[in-house]
Amino acid sequence: MGQNTTPKRCHDYLREEMRSNENDRMQLKRTIGYFDGVNFIIGTIVGAGIFVSPTGVLKYSLLNVGVALCIWTACGVISLMGALCYAELGTALPLSGGEYSHIKRALGSLPAFIFIWTAMFTKPASNATRALLFAEYATQPFYGVCPAPELLKKCLALTVIWSLGILNGRSVKMATWVQTVFTVLKMMALSVIGIGGIVLLVRGRKENLVRFENAFSSEIPDASQIAEAFFQGLYAYGGWWSLNYMAEEMINPSRNIPLTVMTALPAVTLFYLLVNISYLTVLTPKEIVSSGKDISSMFILGRLSYAGSQSGHLPVLISMLNVHYWTPAPAMIFSTIIASIFIIPVDLITLTNYFGFSVWLMIGLTCASLIVLRYREPNLQRPYKVFLPVAFAMVAVSLFLILAPIVWSPKMPYIYALLFMLGGLLVYLPFVHFKLHFDFVDKITCYLQLLLEVSPADVFADGKYE
Repeated sequence: MGQNTTPKRCHDYLREEMRSNENDRMQLKRTIGYFDGVNFIIGTIVGAGIFVSPTGVLKYSLLNVGVALCIWTACGVISLMGALCYAELGTALPLSGGEYSHIKRALGSLPAFIFIWTAMFTKPASNATRALLFAEYATQPFYGVCPAPELLKKCLALTVIWSLGILNGRSVKMATWVQTVFTVLKMMALSVIGIGGIVLLVRGRKENLVRFENAFSSEIPDASQIAEAFFQGLYAYGGWWSLNYMAEEMINPSRNIPLTVMTALPAVTLFYLLVNISYLTVLTPKEIVSSGKDISSMFILGRLSYAGSQSGHLPVLISMLNVHYWTPAPAMIFSTIIASIFIIPVDLITLTNYFGFSVWLMIGLTCASLIVLRYREPNLQRPYKVFLPVAFAMVAVSLFLILAPIVWSPKMPYIYALLFMLGGLLVYLPFVHFKLHFDFVDKITCYLQLLLEVSPADVFADGKYE
């Protein structure tokens, strides 16, 4: 499936294009610094979640304000712990593909394939959902009390998905610049909300303070409800793992990855707490729960596809770089097409819930990979090392979040997600393990390579064409 058997003439045709570049070696460039990294991770985390999740956290906290605020704080701490674990892996193994690369290194090919098999559908589905949410927010003001047409929302969502895909496929620098602009705008909006809440609290009006008096007086949720509340809160923090996907493109990753993490996560946690306090200052918990319901970067999907293809878990074309921009354009096209397909179903938002627990299953596997590598490869150069009990704690948290809802309130979506993940074996065994290959795939690969003007990374080594 992943063997590079593309006819040599494709490489010959593109040789002159590559030699026109300043460098002779095809590879991802290190262009992302500390400031870009902080903006990228904050911009990836902050999105629709902070406007949607407060409702879910309060609902599963049984309208207990004190418990809800504690959960928001704990979600920030858990996200920081996870990001620090990922920072060690990212600095020791600065490879595109994020947790996929780390799981493959520590746990082997099969768990890594199951991860990428699942992620190739769950991540585009998540991006498609957010695109649809954005489209709904963007179109609804023009229709007043009437619902906006579904076709219009889906067309706008497709436009957003493809715009982001093209942007990330053409220029990493341009994509990070756009991400920075939107990050600043989002943080400005959150700042206005947060400062407004603080002003109301300082004024000390009784109607603004009433929600915080006897904050823990309501009913205390059980283990299953707490897990569900954490899922809701952690959804808003989703994306803290994104920096590792561009470790190969970070300037001085051993310094900038952990520094970026320790800057971005506390900042997001502070903003989220201020926003939640502001919500509770002007609305009662019941009003928040009864209220109704940004786009995460396509960057991550492209890098994940790119890394999976390089390891032979996806077709070889996906790992190739454009000879003009040196970006993984085929990987971006592949990921964007999948996200576009998920725009079509009516029950898209429900579909993404089927795979909710798989995210924390993979986080648990990644943190377990860190522990395995510590003992299996003690001499591996680690510019940054997390306190090892933090990794054990993350594995324990992952197990709780996975098992608690299943044990206390089992639901069919978890079964569907598990069956889907195991279904990856039907692809892995023939095409990856036994390396089943068809000649016509080479012809298609060659044609698409010429059409897209892409070439395998590192076709040049030591200044010579290979």
